[in-house]
Amino acid sequence: MPQPDKVMSLAVPDPAGQDEDIRAYFDKCQEKLGLVPNVLKAYSLRPSKFRTFTALYNELMLGPSGLSKLEREMIAVVVSSANRCYYCLVAHGQAVRRLSGDPQLGEMLAMNYRVAELEPRQRAMLDFAWKLTTTPHLVDEADRDALRAQGFTDEDIFDIADVAGFFNMSNRVASGVDMMPNPEYHGMDR
Repeated sequence: MPQPDKVMSLAVPDPAGQDEDIRAYFDKCQEKLGLVPNVLKAYSLRPSKFRTFTALYNELMLGPSGLSKLEREMIAVVVSSANRCYYCLVAHGQAVRRLSGDPQLGEMLAMNYRVAELEPRQRAMLDFAWKLTTTPHLVDEADRDALRAQGFTDEDIFDIADVAGFFNMSNRVASGVDMMPNPEYHGMDR
């Protein structure tokens, strides 16, 4: 049974009617990814927010960091697992498959990251992201010290918290507007 055939439960603007910079961004996605992620189509309902969202996403997920792109995607999946965000589990689970070369890792992280055989560094990172998502009021210096013990710098810890915070926000937006992932993600990198 396929997922619902929609971008989200709110109106989605016609891409042809978008500002030139948004159309150019869509074209670049189509060229590089073979699709325009539905999250971008959804955010195009509010062009100013689209620009803010894409700038922040690109900085967090693609910008310079002591965290690898794979590690940032792993955080996205684990946070989305805690929040049960269908959109991000599917989309970022595919990114984990692509970046890791492991067709099972994305699903393990989505269902229960603790079953995955991870390096201690990645385990500590994901434990922190999970705790920050599920019980943020309990995060304390001992949690940051556990990351430092695995070689994370203060800048890395900031990046872990920043990526986790971003996906907590975007998970809630995706759930609030009933955003659906592009169906193509399901079959990619298997």
